[in-house]
Amino acid sequence: MRRFVKICAAIAAVGVVVVAAGDEGLAQTTQPNAVASGTRVADAGRRARLVVELETKHPAEYYLRAKSLFESGQKDDAVFLLYLGQLRYRLYLTANPNLPKDRDPAVFSALSETVGRPINEYAFGDIPALARTIQAVLALDEARPDEFTSQTATPKQRREIREGLAEMRSTLLAQADAISAQRAKNGLPNRN
Repeated sequence: MRRFVKICAAIAAVGVVVVAAGDEGLAQTTQPNAVASGTRVADAGRRARLVVELETKHPAEYYLRAKSLFESGQKDDAVFLLYLGQLRYRLYLTANPNLPKDRDPAVFSALSETVGRPINEYAFGDIPALARTIQAVLALDEARPDEFTSQTATPKQRREIREGLAEMRSTLLAQADAISAQRAKNGLPNRN
């Protein structure tokens, strides 16, 4: 239960405000301006439960769960798990550089293409929401470091992988207008 509370707190720290929590730890959430903007609000408690189920598993499991969520219409949760999975898979690969190239590195590439592409197509339709999701991923990862790779990754490797995702977030925000314009030119919807 303590782990669950830490995860909820990490998600809450980036703009998802926990309004109430029941005995089972399910949190009801809202985001600033979420009601006014009509955006779907992800339940921090549900996301925390998703992560708790995956913490000790291979990072590929995050991708598979993200795919399932996306296909069931839980697209914002899928984006969250995809980026958390990507962060953790990159750390796993960095911490284990001698893995056979035709195994985990190949699986990472394949999952990033087959699972990541449709989820990213959706995610990039709302750059501010994607930036908030990436911030939530970084906050959660800070509060609950990757248990699967924790024994092999060095603090420097972890910091560098996290910095890469933070830089991506900054680049997205800096280029949000250009990304939206390119999407419109390519016939892709922008949701913001």
